[in-house]
Amino acid sequence: MKITLVRHGETEMNSLGKLQGRSNVSLNEKGRMKCGELKAKLKDKHYDVCYMSKLVRCCETAMIIVGDRVKTVFDDRLIERGLGELEGQSHDMYDDIGFWNYDLNKSDLGVEPIHDLFSRCSDFLNYIKEKYPNDSSILIVTHSAVYRALRHLILNHKLEGNMYDSKIHNCQYEEFEI
Repeated sequence: MKITLVRHGETEMNSLGKLQGRSNVSLNEKGRMKCGELKAKLKDKHYDVCYMSKLVRCCETAMIIVGDRVKTVFDDRLIERGLGELEGQSHDMYDDIGFWNYDLNKSDLGVEPIHDLFSRCSDFLNYIKEKYPNDSSILIVTHSAVYRALRHLILNHKLEGNMYDSKIHNCQYEEFEI
């Protein structure tokens, strides 16, 4: 099975370095432009289905990339990590105080515990593995935290310590064989 992960395009909150969490915000002009560029890169790719978060930034991204040429499905397991009181705050706060440490599993300030994030992502991966044949090609449009968790799970990384191993950029995509 081939899985293509895509992070949504840029929003105004992204451009300001602010945490969005589950805030339901649209793409900005740069985000739409970058999605158009990604569409051109992926235009010859075949996808059996596109799964996405129901937040508008992911919906817009998916519609720009695949439009109506691919069946799209909302899945609540792909929604961004709940960031509680950190929504709207500087990204540095989130990165620096241990919310990505799998061993700590922090839930301070209403942030969704990392074990919960990984659990729903694992559940989603198991679901698509069971639902689709091995020769399927699945596009997943989601958010940075979910993208990161799915990536760790797909690559069978050990779930321990700091799971924030790299920045996931807007409109970043990767293809995996599982």
